[in-house]
Amino acid sequence: MKLGVLFSGGKDSTYAAFVEKQKGNELLCLISLFSQNPDSYMFHTPSIKRVKEQAKVMNLPIQISKTKGIKEKELKDLENAISLAKEKYNLDGIITGALHSNYQATRIQKICDKLKLKCLNPLWHKDEIKYLQELIKNKFKIIIVAIAAYPLNESWLGRIIDKQFIEDTKKLKDKYKIHPAGEGGEFETLVLNCPLFNQELKLKNKQISGKNNSWKMEVELK
Repeated sequence: MKLGVLFSGGKDSTYAAFVEKQKGNELLCLISLFSQNPDSYMFHTPSIKRVKEQAKVMNLPIQISKTKGIKEKELKDLENAISLAKEKYNLDGIITGALHSNYQATRIQKICDKLKLKCLNPLWHKDEIKYLQELIKNKFKIIIVAIAAYPLNESWLGRIIDKQFIEDTKKLKDKYKIHPAGEGGEFETLVLNCPLFNQELKLKNKQISGKNNSWKMEVELK
């Protein structure tokens, strides 16, 4: 199938694209939405502008649309973006990185049904620990760019998802019910390297802001 990727630059959308390519599907484009609402229900916002550099090292065209991020109304912006990509690239379907969010999955499915597109969710209900282990096994280099849950703090920013990260999040799950893969918005990620990239992206500059248990790291890449 000829597929477009709903792409945030984080681990879920990137790994979902990798999984579908491994199945023999063709990735034709990335579709990203830049939301003005940092607390958007639908869209990843930390370091979202880095998708441009990621698209370059993936050798894929990227279609960027903007949204004010108003709950429910942002879905129309998403529909318009997917519709434009369908027509431009003659897509058969859309890939999403949905893990457990029924809110996101059902709304994207509804849009795809309306536009007569397949909606592929290769990570849906995947065991979170096995998923993190797969990321490492498949040589995904991923850093944390935002946190928003107790007891996470500023020290988590910039951490790489590795074996120690998995062990630490296992403990947080047991004690504080934090989702190890950040599905509840506990943390957000940025992919610096993976098999879909032709070279690794490096951090050039970073700017950290926040307080208490809510922090974000805006980065520049080289």
